[in-house]
Amino acid sequence: MKLRTIGIDLGKTTFHLIGMDERGNVLLRRRFSRTQLITYISKLDTCLIGMEACSGSNILGRTLRAQGHTVRLIPAQFVRPFVKSNKNDYNDAEAIAEAVQKPNMRFVPIKTEDQLDLQAIHRTRERFVTQRTRVINQIRAYLLERGIVLRTGRLYLQKQMASILEDGEQRLSGLVRRLLDVLWQEWKHLDVQIAELQQQIETIAEQDEACQRLMEIPGIGPLASTLMVAAVGNGSAFRRGRDFSAWLGIVPAQASTGGKSRLLGISKRGNKYLRQLFVHGARSCKTHMNREKHPFGEWVTALEKRSHSNVVSVALANKIARIAWSVLARGERYRAHGPVVQVA
Repeated sequence: MKLRTIGIDLGKTTFHLIGMDERGNVLLRRRFSRTQLITYISKLDTCLIGMEACSGSNILGRTLRAQGHTVRLIPAQFVRPFVKSNKNDYNDAEAIAEAVQKPNMRFVPIKTEDQLDLQAIHRTRERFVTQRTRVINQIRAYLLERGIVLRTGRLYLQKQMASILEDGEQRLSGLVRRLLDVLWQEWKHLDVQIAELQQQIETIAEQDEACQRLMEIPGIGPLASTLMVAAVGNGSAFRRGRDFSAWLGIVPAQASTGGKSRLLGISKRGNKYLRQLFVHGARSCKTHMNREKHPFGEWVTALEKRSHSNVVSVALANKIARIAWSVLARGERYRAHGPVVQVA
């Protein structure tokens, strides 16, 4: 039995494996635990192994790759068209084994330990920020129900919280006042947690050479640079900057047929958080740049005359993303004027 391709459907405790020969015939259909799977594959001749890109796929991919196998991670949406009949674990594994053999299939690079650590910091910070927003909205709702209306802005409410809780003339019952104090303490605790994670990200950005080069680009700071490195590594998974922009979801979606090209709004594919950081960075760059001296200034001004402000921000984010990929993938430094300079 000569296995050429293996498809693995990942699970928490059980893993379903389909093995195929060079003609695509199914030769093996087995279920393993994690330990059994690693031990069994270590005894096989080197072959092509496919898995869906999901939680746990990176560590298993690195383990199997260390055994000499060629491991490919496939986005789940690209595996789905290969599933035959009803969906089950073995059919999923067979679909993965078929999909991984396609020469034009798109794969996800296996992340390193450092990338996963950096990604974990960003995800934790993002969750804390979302949780803080929910706490603030709940505080505002409780105050509004008691007839206390405050202007928008997180910092303004933060300054007013102490006086609101201490003011005995406010129409707040003892129960609501205690609840507001609990929420206020939670808010302050979240601020501390977010600040600590922000400091960690900035420290990593200062020590990482790739992040330093990315932060030389207008509109990119420690958050966007570190998250980009965590998400795409050195950018080798993309052939050009436009491919990275398309993966990021800031290029127009297309619905063309019959030779007629129809462009829609941006596709919003890929990493939502990273796309958000690029758009916010572009909006800040657009607002604060010196239009007369900046290389994008004339282009942005001309675009603003015929497009909405949000469209201009996304278009500028697209331009910044392409430059960022070039700087990251080619090992170059950004220069505002003239050609980029190769890093020695």
